[in-house]
Amino acid sequence: MPLSKDQKKKIVDDVKDKISRQKAVIFTDIKGLKVKDLTALRKELKKEGVDYKMIKKTLLKISLPKGDISELNPKDMNGEIAAAFGYKDEVAPARVLYKFSKTNENLKIVGGIVDGKIFQKEQIVALANLPSRDALLAKLVGSIASPLSGFVNVLQGNLRGLVYVLSAIKKTE
Repeated sequence: MPLSKDQKKKIVDDVKDKISRQKAVIFTDIKGLKVKDLTALRKELKKEGVDYKMIKKTLLKISLPKGDISELNPKDMNGEIAAAFGYKDEVAPARVLYKFSKTNENLKIVGGIVDGKIFQKEQIVALANLPSRDALLAKLVGSIASPLSGFVNVLQGNLRGLVYVLSAIKKTE
């Protein structure tokens, strides 16, 4: 059953709102994907705080804001398009979708928008292979703390040596 103009307007407004709030939008081709697989994917994405919505290509084109993003043409994307909207983390939607696409060949990543820039499939896959934000922050803290802990160990070594010398002098007396 075709959508009425009011339904289409509501969908366009919803997608415009989601695009305005997002940090990343990943577009996927879901042609041939079974309903149970799609449900499992939505659950995984929901855990990461990501919305997943099927969108007709013409409505997606209308929903795209003016500027660099408007150069994206949904008609160039193959298959039935669904979009994952990441609001908290730029990497989370790409990571979950890429992981799912490795086990289910019917899901194909076709591109995306990250921080207002259009990304191709290869760039989205590279983004998906990055560690999470928390892991990157932990590495940064470890890199900063490493020289400090080494310095503390050097200082402790000098004190430890002094204590050994003093205890050896005490034993000889």
